[in-house]
Amino acid sequence: MRTSQFFFTTLKEAPADAEVISQKLMLRAGLIKRAAAGIYTWMPLGLKVLRKVENIIREEMNRAGALELLMPAVQPAELWQESGRWEQYGPELLRFKDRHQRDFVIGPTHEEVITDVVRRDVKSYRQLPLHLYQIQTKFRDEIRPRFGVMRGREFLMKDGYSFHTSFEDLQREYANMYATYSRIFTRLGLRFRAVAADTGSIGGTGSHEFHVLADSGEDAIAFCPDSDYAANVELAEGVTPANPRANASQTLNKVPTPGKTACADVAELLGLPLTRTVKAIAIVNEEEARKRFSLLLLRGDHELNEIKASKVTGLSPFRFATESEIVEYLGCKPGYIGPVGVNAGKVRVVADRIVAAMSDFVCGANEEGFHLTGANFGRDLPEPEVADLRNVVAGDASPDGKGTLELCRGIEVGHIFQLRRKYAEALQCCYLDEQGKNQVMEMGCYGIGVTRIVGAAIEQGNDERGIVFPKAIAPFEVCIVPMGYFKSEAVKATTDRLYADLKSAGVDVVLDDRNERPGVMFADMELIGVPHRLVVGERGLAAGEIEYKSRTAAEPVMIAQDDVLAFVQTQLAA
Repeated sequence: MRTSQFFFTTLKEAPADAEVISQKLMLRAGLIKRAAAGIYTWMPLGLKVLRKVENIIREEMNRAGALELLMPAVQPAELWQESGRWEQYGPELLRFKDRHQRDFVIGPTHEEVITDVVRRDVKSYRQLPLHLYQIQTKFRDEIRPRFGVMRGREFLMKDGYSFHTSFEDLQREYANMYATYSRIFTRLGLRFRAVAADTGSIGGTGSHEFHVLADSGEDAIAFCPDSDYAANVELAEGVTPANPRANASQTLNKVPTPGKTACADVAELLGLPLTRTVKAIAIVNEEEARKRFSLLLLRGDHELNEIKASKVTGLSPFRFATESEIVEYLGCKPGYIGPVGVNAGKVRVVADRIVAAMSDFVCGANEEGFHLTGANFGRDLPEPEVADLRNVVAGDASPDGKGTLELCRGIEVGHIFQLRRKYAEALQCCYLDEQGKNQVMEMGCYGIGVTRIVGAAIEQGNDERGIVFPKAIAPFEVCIVPMGYFKSEAVKATTDRLYADLKSAGVDVVLDDRNERPGVMFADMELIGVPHRLVVGERGLAAGEIEYKSRTAAEPVMIAQDDVLAFVQTQLAA
């Protein structure tokens, strides 16, 4: 490709409303153009990158035995009503009526459609297992689209669905997809981690997320550097302390703490470490029109994990209690509440595993302006219910017992689920087994955010000059930048010959034949992230050499003119 035949739309500055580095660089490099909030046009340069991502995904999915199809973006409401998600999904589901006043949706995902496809045509166990996937545009009406393609409303996604006669066969395919996804992200040249995750609104049992590691990532990941353990912080287990609770050594004492409502302030006032304090979080569960008031106890330096708390029997769905409810049940305003002396018949107390192992702790006295010191379970208050309620922190014991946890940030680009029978039961997706009996299929679901991968790759790979793409998805593998292309016959002839040789060798090469200053051409090629640059100039040709520079190298090197093709091929194969 020659730049004179291409459509380059690079910018010196990113638009003022661009937020994250990937959004800024994608707009500056001319990969995308904003059409509306969360909706972008993929320009020719960006589409080249996107198609390279697609091709790797498609090759690996086909290699894994999945079959590609293409489902409609517009889906009939009846399928969503049948699955129950018409009411459950929320405002992110874009609903509309056609001219006949029939309800439809723009698909954010395709569990209903694919299940309908399979239930119509798969009747026997002999037709299973079956794995179908597509790469298709989705739409989710995000309330606040932001970060460019990282959280857009319209996006390209690879979604696959597998159907099985048994849970054991679903587990086999789940392991196949885990390995397939690992190959995909490895081939894409990304630093990533697969982490155990919550299944969320999709449902099912087993779930893993695939995260591109980047400091700008929205998700916190807990991992053990001494083992393979990794999990989203939402799911990472806070293990029970190895050492048993120490015996009480202090008497219970009420101390004045006027105006001190935060654990950190109370600890500072009393001259104690924050880890000696316990905070009480008041919540209310109103399931089946019955209000239940509960206190969740966490160590003062820990944060509540709402997903974990919602999984405690009898707590979900819950909300945080209002000030009037706290006064009603505890007789005290927020900031001084605690578990000692509460009415066990009205107030349920659930303690995090760490809190349950604490002794001589500090907590609210349920009296404004006062806290208790030297509080102990079994003596000053009943033994509590115990559950894992908190976010893990760096230094916690790894749940696999093989070291301690560290935290990093990641961008979710893939997610695999063991859906089990959630959708198959709702839509009556069944088959006849070997005995001729009707059985509900087991299902798996496997998604990759194709457009998000491009943004995540840029969040992971960039510098002050622009994008640093992995070579597998860079818009071009090699760029040729001639010095004096329109002034020197020698430069022009050598450049054209080198360009032809690289193209004949199957190299994805771009020749910058614009009549621009060298600095402009260098800056643009670095901005768009081309991994390898060749510079043809009269001075180099006089010495029989051509300049080569890797996108990440500090300085260029000179290569003998006759060796350039072999040298480039070696660099590309490295």
